[in-house]
Amino acid sequence: MISTMSIGGHASDVLSDTGATVYQINPLEDPRWRSLLQRHPRASLFHSDEWLEALRRTYGFQPVVFTTSSQKEELLNGLLFCSVNSWLTGKRLVSVPFSDHCDPLVAGQADLDVLAEDLCIELRSKKIRYVEMRPLRQLKVKSPHVSSSAYCVHQLDLNPELSSLFRNFHKDSVQRKILRADREKLDYQDGQSPALFKSFWDLYLLTRRRHQVPPQPKLWFRNLIDSFGQALKIRVAERNGQPVAAILTIQFKDTLVYKYGCSDTRFNNLGGTQLLFWRSIQEAKENGLRCFDLGRSDYSNPGLITFKDRWGAQRSELVYSRLVDPSHLEGGYKDGSRRATSRAALRVISYLPDQLFAIAGELLYKHIA
Repeated sequence: MISTMSIGGHASDVLSDTGATVYQINPLEDPRWRSLLQRHPRASLFHSDEWLEALRRTYGFQPVVFTTSSQKEELLNGLLFCSVNSWLTGKRLVSVPFSDHCDPLVAGQADLDVLAEDLCIELRSKKIRYVEMRPLRQLKVKSPHVSSSAYCVHQLDLNPELSSLFRNFHKDSVQRKILRADREKLDYQDGQSPALFKSFWDLYLLTRRRHQVPPQPKLWFRNLIDSFGQALKIRVAERNGQPVAAILTIQFKDTLVYKYGCSDTRFNNLGGTQLLFWRSIQEAKENGLRCFDLGRSDYSNPGLITFKDRWGAQRSELVYSRLVDPSHLEGGYKDGSRRATSRAALRVISYLPDQLFAIAGELLYKHIA
């Protein structure tokens, strides 16, 4: 029998063929979670207390971990989700909102099978629209109704010497742009000062408008800064006091993660973005880090994929898995028409003044995690 504690805190028992017991814990309140993250090789930034706390503060998303370890035992495994309950997009479990990837922290397939079985029970009993997992490595999930979507992720191995890393960069698109930024005497600054945040935010709004996508709320970035402290850096390239490019990076364990980037396209030829990436790589090497994670890319954005390829980063495929409630499949969610309607709405939103454009993001993102 699987004994579970529901997200609302009420115990329930359901039959299972495995004979195992599955528990639910709040990772923000259970100190064993942080200990598991330090031990587990697949723990990432997106499992961290800091990421989960920023999600909770900004959007009210409540985290939950499914595990086979009882409260009295050392935490040996965990499948992390956030509960998203939206009147617009339905009730879902997402692992985790706004992450690029979030591996199950399990010892092997047997653990995953037990936890996935319990998720299927949760799906039916709590009337959840779907459960989404975003693993870095493709999962084998035993469920009668699984849908998937594919992306790619780039990660740069930082073990080679800096000179070797530089030689592996694309000569025209990266090496020469870095040298151009040096010739143009672009200024580089990093930190979390109000001035740097303003430079980042202004460029971020400009970039999101160009891509016809609303911005994440300003509060989201402030909460990330508060949660991660010095592990988070805003990096800005300027020319004569004019911000031309900015990126936001976060360090977790031995990995530096590039999470957000923006620029003023009028100055792209100066190499500002390339300078910021190169400074990030140099700093990561100085700090003894192992990996520079360049993040997820949609296959519908070949330009971004090519940009990351040219840094010599290894490209691998991300396959997100959704366990879907059969009743929702029968109900015929019209995802295609909804996506078309959403794209049309986003095009209209992108023409709003900055203040209204930002408000649109505040209103939307809590529904589209």
